Amino acid sequence: MMDFLGDAFGAAQQWLFEAVVQPVVFAAGLGNLVEDAFDATGWLLVGLLQLALLVAVVGPLQRWRPVEPVTDRAAIRTDILYTLIHRLGVFRLALFFTLDPLADELFGFLRTQGIATFHLDQLWPGVTDIALVSFLLYLLVFDFVEYGIHRAQHQWGWWWALHSLHHSQRQMTMWSDNRNHLLDDLLHDTLIVVVAQAIGVPPGQFVALVAFTQLSESFQHANLKLWYGSVGERLWISPRFHRVHHAIGIGHESPAAADGKPRLGGVNFGVLLPYWDMLFGTANFECRFDATGVRDQVEQGRDYGRGFWSQQWLGLKRLGGRA
Repeated sequence: MMDFLGDAFGAAQQWLFEAVVQPVVFAAGLGNLVEDAFDATGWLLVGLLQLALLVAVVGPLQRWRPVEPVTDRAAIRTDILYTLIHRLGVFRLALFFTLDPLADELFGFLRTQGIATFHLDQLWPGVTDIALVSFLLYLLVFDFVEYGIHRAQHQWGWWWALHSLHHSQRQMTMWSDNRNHLLDDLLHDTLIVVVAQAIGVPPGQFVALVAFTQLSESFQHANLKLWYGSVGERLWISPRFHRVHHAIGIGHESPAAADGKPRLGGVNFGVLLPYWDMLFGTANFECRFDATGVRDQVEQGRDYGRGFWSQQWLGLKRLGGRA
């Protein structure tokens, strides 16, 4: 099955590249980047497939059983812009010219020093190198790393200054997953690329892992009144589980300290699996669908920005302690 899907995807990538991308590359005089353009076509195809699934499947589900009525379509349009930037490869293209060369140089240097990367799929030859098994193994490792990153985003004040933009959406929908400060995304993706290189994730597997994770995260953010029951909630993260993470004063704060002031923290940091939250005591399985946002935004009127550029600028100001 994995081989069939891989072949079908490869054929579609080849067609899209030859029909659309390659002519554009040569017309722009960038023939020296034709191989990289082919790789970029894979990311573009993944993004198009994700958008199609969101519109065809998740969108109707939101209209069928919404948590709340849609009252701020302008905020949602801004989230759609974030989604297009990330899912259609614009942000990935920026990383190609900045992060990827640095990562290649770093690991190239390590190899010249005799420090080889670890190939996780060779852990048990004949078993872990089976495509489906290695995919699940990589998925488990990345999900644990994502949990750690997410905890840091909520507990380190300077990182929360950036990540709080993601939580400032009062009208959460399937488009809200990519509503992040670009610097926050850069830090996150840098760590993910380093881990991927360190454990030897093949490029094809990496694309599949990212695509699968992104699609699941989009569904988790949906304006959808859905939970998986007492057992299912402990197997995979649902829209209910993740909405609690976005709830005002719950998902991004720990209980008040002795001075009565809340501290950074929160619950439900998992990205795909709730196991890490269960293991580290940060899971909240209450069947509740609270309003979303940040406490200072609601109680003190703190401005997180309305449009893309204002949100990015205010994030930098918060990082510098000026907003």
